[in-house]
Amino acid sequence: MIQNIWAVGRNYADHAKELGNAVPKEPMIFLKAGSTATWGHTIQMPSWQPHIHHEVELALRFGADLKIDSAAIALDLTDRDKQNELKSKGHPWTLAKSFKGSCPLGDFFPVQNLEELKNLEISLKVNGELRQKGLTSQMIFSLEILIDFVLKHFPVQPGDLLLTGTPAGVASFKSGDILEAEIKGKTHHRWTAV
Repeated sequence: MIQNIWAVGRNYADHAKELGNAVPKEPMIFLKAGSTATWGHTIQMPSWQPHIHHEVELALRFGADLKIDSAAIALDLTDRDKQNELKSKGHPWTLAKSFKGSCPLGDFFPVQNLEELKNLEISLKVNGELRQKGLTSQMIFSLEILIDFVLKHFPVQPGDLLLTGTPAGVASFKSGDILEAEIKGKTHHRWTAV
């Protein structure tokens, strides 16, 4: 069972820019409950909010020795209206980021060395239309910096996930939409929003 999902905000400059946010000077970490993780091929849309945004990300999993042992494609689903409201009040983002089912995951693949993850293309299509595309080499903070930062500051447990940030192109989707996420050459996953 995943206890914690440590997520990185604004780790791609183009994504920070599209939301009108400054580029951070150190990793900006927020927490999603481990119980938000879901597997399978459906995304259960929350009944209370029709404007959920997709954010495709590379997810890393901490192994028994707290080294990264595997990775997957993930979606960090976000209630953008609620997030903007909370940000304007200086409040935490929990209501916008940690709702039930807000972290759909694809299949994990083994990771022998972080080097193999440093220049991967990640992308997301909605109903066949390319929405997001970026390279892990475009991250503001490298995987090593993110991992070291999280291990230094937080009580990371084996099995915890680290979501490494999303490239530009975030947008809303709705029930009935087909989302296809890919880490080129590594993994591909498809969800239907219901």
